[in-house]
Amino acid sequence: MASLAENVRISGRVRDNDDKPIEFATVRVANTAIGTNTDLKGMYSLSLSANDTLDVIFSCVGFKTVNHKLIRPKGELTLNVKLYPEDYNLQELEVTSFRSNINGMQSFNTESFKLSPAVAGSSVEAMLTTMPGVNSSNEMSSQYSVRGGAFDENSVYINGTEVYRPQLYRSGQQEGLSIINPDMVGNIRFSSGGYPARYADKMSSALDITYREPERYEGAVNLSLMGGSLAFGSNSSKFSMLHGLRVKRNNSLLSSLETRGEYDPLYLDYQTNINYKPSEKLTLNLLGNIAMNDYKFKPTDRETTFGTASDLKQFKVYFDGEEKDKFETYFGSFTLNYKHNRSNSYALSVSGFVSNELVSYDISGEYWLNQAGSSGDDGIGGELGVGKYMEHSRNRLKASVLTAAFKGTTVLGKNHLSYGLNYSRETFRDRTKEWEWRDSAGYSLPTLPDGVHLIYNLSAREDLHNNRFALYAEDALYFETSKAYMTLNAGVRASYWDFNKEFLVSPRVNFSVSPQNRNNITYRAAVGLYYQSPFYKEFREVITDELGNSSVQLNHDIKSPRSLHFVVGTDITFRAINRPFKLTGEAYYKALSNLISYEYDNLKVTYSGKNDSKGYIAGLDLKLFGQFVPGSDSWISFSLMKTNQKLNGKNVPLPTDQRYSLGLYFTDYFPKFPKLKFSLRGVISDGLTMTAPRVSRDVSYFRAPAYKRVDIGLTYLIAGAPQDGVVKRNFLRHFKSLSVGVDLFNLFDISNVSGYYWVTDVNNLQYAVPNYLTRRQLNFKISAEF
Repeated sequence: MASLAENVRISGRVRDNDDKPIEFATVRVANTAIGTNTDLKGMYSLSLSANDTLDVIFSCVGFKTVNHKLIRPKGELTLNVKLYPEDYNLQELEVTSFRSNINGMQSFNTESFKLSPAVAGSSVEAMLTTMPGVNSSNEMSSQYSVRGGAFDENSVYINGTEVYRPQLYRSGQQEGLSIINPDMVGNIRFSSGGYPARYADKMSSALDITYREPERYEGAVNLSLMGGSLAFGSNSSKFSMLHGLRVKRNNSLLSSLETRGEYDPLYLDYQTNINYKPSEKLTLNLLGNIAMNDYKFKPTDRETTFGTASDLKQFKVYFDGEEKDKFETYFGSFTLNYKHNRSNSYALSVSGFVSNELVSYDISGEYWLNQAGSSGDDGIGGELGVGKYMEHSRNRLKASVLTAAFKGTTVLGKNHLSYGLNYSRETFRDRTKEWEWRDSAGYSLPTLPDGVHLIYNLSAREDLHNNRFALYAEDALYFETSKAYMTLNAGVRASYWDFNKEFLVSPRVNFSVSPQNRNNITYRAAVGLYYQSPFYKEFREVITDELGNSSVQLNHDIKSPRSLHFVVGTDITFRAINRPFKLTGEAYYKALSNLISYEYDNLKVTYSGKNDSKGYIAGLDLKLFGQFVPGSDSWISFSLMKTNQKLNGKNVPLPTDQRYSLGLYFTDYFPKFPKLKFSLRGVISDGLTMTAPRVSRDVSYFRAPAYKRVDIGLTYLIAGAPQDGVVKRNFLRHFKSLSVGVDLFNLFDISNVSGYYWVTDVNNLQYAVPNYLTRRQLNFKISAEF
């Protein structure tokens, strides 16, 4: 009986300002792992140990968060709460509850990704790749493909400003850190198709990140074997700031690759988000980012065994030389937000992106390709190929994008209007010089009688300045009848690019309906025209003369690839095992035209530089989302997809064709040990289609093995977990949370393939030697929030 007397049971109902129940609102106790969600009637119930003071937090997407402090609570308490909409603008119509996916954008709980084990350190993107329709086949990269689109077809926004990534990345080893700092993220919205007109000209997806404002003085420190991060900030009535610093050195991870040598990477990233509110109507925001990625590598040797049990091959290389890459990016935006009244708000912003990129290497190697288990006349082995090669690169690119933008929202009755226009000035300075020489069995390739020739060379010397203009307008309307609740978002986007004198118009419509008698079901449909306005490397066309020398010219006749989206879907929310769940399904079809064909090699995307193909993408995405245990989000997703590209008169799959994928993200608290948290991230997806270097897929292609990977994480909360009614008196009381943990990457030690190294013999036969990704790896970490 004594133990029962120490427990407190809190229950009640959560309603909105119209006294309607809010389902799936989150109810949690601050600084603990205790929480739950309201049911379909807005009811909730919590049982926990008594304490001197309990801070109960009520929150839901689209509503203002409410805190209630209970002083020395005892027994059973009833606490009814009313939540009010966060603002009167278009965004409040986009997500009306846990179950909604309106205007093609879905929101995520920012707590979901914090436990996610991520090799690249980009936990936001690592979480996204477990979503239906989103794929990544390289754990060292934060890049992802959405519904058959290329990496470059995804637009990313931070605080309403579009951000860019460097252009010369060739592998995940070079990439380092994502531009998104997970310690600073406050809100995440994402669409894999059918997104509204406010988002720019990309054909596949839109990721909208909003950095948070700290509630008061706070800080967070994360340290691991692969690097660390520091975030700190403060908030007063008028001024708030949040800073983030990240350092990454993943030498131990890179040492698990088959190419051995001296890896010396260093990735640095600093970001700041500053807000100043001189009045209730005016807010000034400054967003800044400085990122420096240095990648140095001296390879020594590599040995790879590949093939089947009946046809096993061995590839051995001894290297000489080194690679030195440098990627410096600077990004900043200044935004003035003015809220004239409850119905009208405006924003004026200026932003700049500058990238200074260098890829430099001189690497030579001597290789042997043997048939394993066989022997030649000398008794050593059956040689399939032997030779030498040398690779050289001095690729430099300086790019800048300066943008001025105006945005506004206006509420007229039930109409929520959103509109904007922007101007961008782009500058590029490209200096490319790369070549490759091969010698196989004593013959220089290509074998020509008049001397030694390079098998490949490319040079470029281009300077470019161009301008882009864009404007958009959209209207979101929420209305209801006696039969159903409905939302409609219709808009149009127009743009002009002076490089090719192209004017584009993109109409887009989203509609959703939820029957009154079955309000746990939402049906939605979207149709829209999306253009992939080419960025610099997409309209670089390679020209080869009669001597085999290649150079770059910019194609002024290039047109923007076009994608016509058709999306239909449904959401069904329900309760099972006394927990909230949501089942989502979407079918889509994308009609593609004016495509610029491209090929993948790890992260390097090589474009043809001309509109030479068309095609389509069709698929089905399914997702089951819920809280299998209270207070933690989990989901499982499954996707089917078919792509087709008509290239040079032949029907072939797109380079991003992955016919199936399965993603799993699961979090749990161990029974009777709420301080111990477990997270699992698993991905199984079909292999990508590959080609030999400088060979288009209409000539030949093959499919790589399926990508399979499981990462797990285990975290123990030293402070911040339930304390069984004990009030801390020691130094731990200064921490919101303090935890130690371990991540086990690639649990099953699967050898996944990122690409292929190609070996050519004297008969010009080519052998594809797989480049394997990282193997099983342990990572220890410690995290603190205060």
